[in-house]
Amino acid sequence: MTEQLDFYGVFLPRLSALALGAYVLFRMMTALFVRIGLYRAVWHSSLFNLALYINLVGGLSAILNWLQT
Repeated sequence: MTEQLDFYGVFLPRLSALALGAYVLFRMMTALFVRIGLYRAVWHSSLFNLALYINLVGGLSAILNWLQT
């Protein structure tokens, strides 16, 4: 198994692809959270956003590792 993705001849680290995918999910989730009003119950929205993004990257990494086994 290689830790790089071949994107039309450009080799990208796997973590950068995971980070990009997590960012897309993060933007969709924050838009949903704003729409339903979740941020009114959050004490510090910046810390909440950071924790959400880190959890998304870790979750995507875990799912990818599980799928490869």
